[in-house]
Amino acid sequence: MTEPAHLDAALDLRPSSTTPAGVQSMAELSKRRWFVLSVNISTYAGLALWMASILGAGGLSAVDVVLLACFLVATPWTVLGFWNAVLGLWLLHGRRNGLHEVAPFAAAGDAGEPLRVRTAILMTLRNEDPARAMARLKIVKASIDATGEGAAFGYFILSDTSHLDVARAEEDAVARWRAASGPDGDRIVYRRRTQNTGYKAGNVREFCETHGRGFDLMLPLDADSLMSGEAVLRLVRTMQAHPRIGILQSLVVGAPSTSAFARIFQFGMRHGMRAYTMGSAWWIGDCGPFWGHNAVVRIQPFAEHCHLPVLPGGPPLGGHVLSHDQVEATLMRKAGYEVRVLPDERGSFEENPPTIFEFSTRDLRWCQGNMQYWRLVGLPGLLFMSRFQLAWAILMFVGVPAMTLMIALLPVKVWQGEPGFPAASAVALYLTFLLMYLSPKLAGLADILLTRGGVARYGGAARFLASAATEVAFSFLLGAVTTFRITLFMIGLVFGRSVVWNGQSRDAHGVAWSVAVRGLWAPFLFGAAVCGALYALAPAVLLWSLPLTLGYLVAFPFAVVTASPAVGRFFTRHHLCAVPEEFDMPPEIRSLRTA
Repeated sequence: MTEPAHLDAALDLRPSSTTPAGVQSMAELSKRRWFVLSVNISTYAGLALWMASILGAGGLSAVDVVLLACFLVATPWTVLGFWNAVLGLWLLHGRRNGLHEVAPFAAAGDAGEPLRVRTAILMTLRNEDPARAMARLKIVKASIDATGEGAAFGYFILSDTSHLDVARAEEDAVARWRAASGPDGDRIVYRRRTQNTGYKAGNVREFCETHGRGFDLMLPLDADSLMSGEAVLRLVRTMQAHPRIGILQSLVVGAPSTSAFARIFQFGMRHGMRAYTMGSAWWIGDCGPFWGHNAVVRIQPFAEHCHLPVLPGGPPLGGHVLSHDQVEATLMRKAGYEVRVLPDERGSFEENPPTIFEFSTRDLRWCQGNMQYWRLVGLPGLLFMSRFQLAWAILMFVGVPAMTLMIALLPVKVWQGEPGFPAASAVALYLTFLLMYLSPKLAGLADILLTRGGVARYGGAARFLASAATEVAFSFLLGAVTTFRITLFMIGLVFGRSVVWNGQSRDAHGVAWSVAVRGLWAPFLFGAAVCGALYALAPAVLLWSLPLTLGYLVAFPFAVVTASPAVGRFFTRHHLCAVPEEFDMPPEIRSLRTA
């Protein structure tokens, strides 16, 4: 049932001194935002002046001007990440109830109120392994049914599959599931589009226009998503209690994996995300993020106000919007509904790419989608915070080629050999930048170390610290390769290069040496040229550069080793880079392993 109309009308009359859901003072949010703005500008200005003083010690050359410009473009993302991490750690350990300060609406999710709203669980597919995806959706349904509230949910498999053999397998899998479910089979619906118009966003849009009127809320899931029934009910109850929250995003964490690459990556992502998300949610407030899955969305305002524009021109920057989720979040907020994130690890999982190539493919798709935001930042009626989020998403990728160019120009700067160059100051700035770059991870690791019983959840202090050291080294090696590939891709965007939207390979598998060489020869040659020049000009500078340049040189073995099934088995057997769910396995993860 939908919420009574008079309730929405009453909420429309709430004074503007609060957020639309009435859960937070706008004056308080404004103070937080001014504070974050001031510390970020101060830090950024300090770093910029520091860099300018180093480069200008002997007079600014053309190379110095380019280096300074690149530094100014590449640094903002690191500065904001640093302050989000600091704020997140303070909220987690310096405040009595930091979660309440960040998410004052969250208590409603634990109140145990019976459900009065209907929710559609959506799984969008495109050329995925049907059995694999369906196993996850079945587990979600079984977990929700176990709560006793199963009748309030419907299940929709929304297919954009273009391969006929995969489509037939999807149809057969759903037919068997419906038949085995008895009367419950009527709550399971399969629909396949023959045209992938609008990609995933278009698929969900079509659902809203066809079946959406029978539901109040929807919960989109990706093919690798998994959620517990309690986690779903917590989100739905929160939305039920606060009709002016339009999107409620859960904090998604990586599920246990047998891929060494995925294990190491998600170990770092888990720690970087929690402190970072806590800190950012503290000041972003009602203009929160939407990641497109594992989030509950209010259907009526979504259908009425979140229709994505089709950008003029063709790909790569025209046509349908690829990175749709953040745009939908800004349109939902424009319509007068809050977009919130619940930065609490509880029963919301995804699987991360098992190899560097799958990871990079996803990154390039996000890159192209975010670059389309250039045409969306100026949409009429958006809140300032919403425009900031779109601009920030652009800057996340614009900073990548800026950093790559800085590395490329390093040998030139060394070759210039300016007398009196302030080497000590340059080293200090470099180490400061690296520390700030790592700060979200370090804050997350500190959170675990400061939490009673925290390291025990990861198998003990020795295993936790060994995993942390492994992940930090991994992140530097991964960063070198992926940033170079993004740089090349962004150059290609200028000449019309575009990604192809297709299914992902999600299961652990090896990478052959020939595949690694064919896919990574460009970053290797780039790194060999930079490092070779530094070795000839100033070996000491080469040693200092290795956190940023070593990844280029070891790109081939990095791709092969991190994807190796044998290495994955070794990590799994010794619980290296394990997540807590590997030691205390939730029923949903256990069911997935036996599916």
